[in-house]
Amino acid sequence: MASTPSALSILKSHFGYDRFRPLQEEIIDQVLGGGDALALMPTGGGKSLCYQLPAMCLPGLTLVISPLIALMKDQVDALNANGISARYVNSTMTASEIEQVQAEAGRGQVKILYAAPERLAIGSFRRFLNAIDLSLIAIDEAHCISEWGHEFRPDYRNLRQLRAEFPQVPAIALTATATGQVREDIIEQLGLRRGRVFLSSFNRENLSYSVEVKEGYWSKLLPLLKAHRGESAIIYCLSRRETEEMVEDLNDRGFSALPYHAGLESDVRRRNQEDFIRDRTPIIVATIAFGMGIDKPDIRLVVHHSLPKSLEGYYQETGRAGRDGLPSECVLFYSYADRARQEYFIDQLEDPGEQANARQKLSRMIEYAELPVCRRKTVLGYFGESWQVDNCGGCDVCLSTESEFDATELAQKILSAVIRTGERFGAMHVIKVLRGSREKRVLELGHDRLSVYGLVTNMSDSELREVVAHLRARGLLERKESEFAVLSVSEAGRRFLRDRESLALPALKNATASQPGRKSRPGNSPVEDFDRALFEELRLLRRTLADSQELPAYVVFGDTSLRQMAALMPQSMDSFAMIPGVGRAKLEEYGESFVAAISAYAKPKNLPDRSPELSEKRITREPGEARPALAEGGARRGTTYRQTREMLDRGMTISQIAEARNLASNTVIGHVERLAAQHEPLNLEHLLPDQVRLAQIKEAFDTCGYDFLKPAWEYLGSAFTYDELRLARIFLRQEASTD
Repeated sequence: MASTPSALSILKSHFGYDRFRPLQEEIIDQVLGGGDALALMPTGGGKSLCYQLPAMCLPGLTLVISPLIALMKDQVDALNANGISARYVNSTMTASEIEQVQAEAGRGQVKILYAAPERLAIGSFRRFLNAIDLSLIAIDEAHCISEWGHEFRPDYRNLRQLRAEFPQVPAIALTATATGQVREDIIEQLGLRRGRVFLSSFNRENLSYSVEVKEGYWSKLLPLLKAHRGESAIIYCLSRRETEEMVEDLNDRGFSALPYHAGLESDVRRRNQEDFIRDRTPIIVATIAFGMGIDKPDIRLVVHHSLPKSLEGYYQETGRAGRDGLPSECVLFYSYADRARQEYFIDQLEDPGEQANARQKLSRMIEYAELPVCRRKTVLGYFGESWQVDNCGGCDVCLSTESEFDATELAQKILSAVIRTGERFGAMHVIKVLRGSREKRVLELGHDRLSVYGLVTNMSDSELREVVAHLRARGLLERKESEFAVLSVSEAGRRFLRDRESLALPALKNATASQPGRKSRPGNSPVEDFDRALFEELRLLRRTLADSQELPAYVVFGDTSLRQMAALMPQSMDSFAMIPGVGRAKLEEYGESFVAAISAYAKPKNLPDRSPELSEKRITREPGEARPALAEGGARRGTTYRQTREMLDRGMTISQIAEARNLASNTVIGHVERLAAQHEPLNLEHLLPDQVRLAQIKEAFDTCGYDFLKPAWEYLGSAFTYDELRLARIFLRQEASTD
């Protein structure tokens, strides 16, 4: 089944885009066709649209199960700003607030409802779900259902019972981080065997990856932060103490930063997160507890001050960067001490299977940090994706342009030291022997009497670790997978020694303090030739509008849209409607303000409106697709309801109004419901069924109550459409209020 014209029109009118991203259309087709789906797409790849758009096409409610309670308000605000009726229920709300939201959903006034998985265990919520028309179940962060995943949440197991209660309701599970083992577990737990799996590339082309030696990290971190001054950044630390110390040090150095960790009072944590999301504070320093609660699209830098315990976790945390598709950086500071700390935590696990699983995950994380192999290739390989490109152009390994040095003699010494120590030790012990360490263990083992002892005293630990990593990457050294990371010399390594082969290695990046920063940017940044001064003015306007509405700035418009505005300089409402991300609701809400600001900047400088010139290149529409309809005079949101009322007064039907205004019928009925709620007198008689059917509907509502549609619909034996019931309910309530 191809995507219906209504789906394409909703994509433009509500989300402001003309084309689907890869896999979105196929996933939406599957869901609208009543099928189950598992969608594996990278962070920032447009997963949410795969259930948000179908929700606008389906007749009933879409239930979204999400663990991100801290994020729900922002998600709902963003949908409402796009003209989509969304609500949430969670533990931060009072019982009366939850009842009000559920009553609105029962009246058909809510299209998307967010809830945490633990709410499924509450009997009253289950009864509510059984009383409404449930059209779709969406499970976000679906990897949380798997014990093999890095963020297993037992409450997600409640979804199995939900699926059993609603076997005919299609389900879509979405995740950005799932290995093959986790994928199979998700399918099994959620009963998706008959559904389709949609696997997108895990590659985030706009992100650059680099690893820096942690020693002397301030000399590397400060240039990074200066390069991103004024932009949003997250710094991840392993402990609460390190988080607080980092914040204090940053503030002392003139950077504005706030902490986020589980040890803070909940209101402090919430306020700090709010300040970060609202752009009041550019840097947040956090433990990994911060990871899942952020949907800020314009984070330009993610720094890991400490080694994560798995590549899954690292991928998800770095995935917070650049969700708007613009270039962003991910930097990991690595030290042997951090590795030892993670190994210590693993040793404390009591279950042998859990311990082995954790050790294997940490081993892959260490490989990412240590081996001089394309970082992108390592990450993608972990998720089972083959990366055939020789140079990704977006990681420190591939961007290295340093000259090579003759490492033949040094490699011989290292390989010989591994052999002389019996191939029973890890890299750090071998390095201590080579550097002539007087540590107790070296002396107790008699390794100070070996011929290789003290052969390399002119190099640091970090430099030698880098060479060891190169030797592993070249296949001369191997690391045995066991409880301890033991080095051994491979057959290729023995041949290298025996045949006296030569070896050249890249100049060591840690020989001198490296300068991380914007060496290069991966991918193609959307709209490079934009006016930066205008862009900054538009950012300021966006911030002002967002603050006045108590919204995050990105809910108004994302940076990608602002760059397009600063490039095309639209100076009319028609031109402004061409900008990606400008849907009907945002056009009516913000169009005049932005057009006025752009015109005030451009006209004194005689800068033309370039929208017509570039629209074919950058903002191509589907053939025959109309621009979003403008309310008369570019008026604000209230005018759209008045237009609907005027058309009703002229005797137009719902379908005629929808066609004339390029709206969905469901949206028009929503206008009528809103007008009725404001006690506007409405002419509805021409929309009603005949007297016999109207009497039947009245009997159903009188018997079942007026709050929920589904009980009345079932009472009538499915002989009426939901739209008929909604319109009749408006009329009957209006009649009752005038009696």
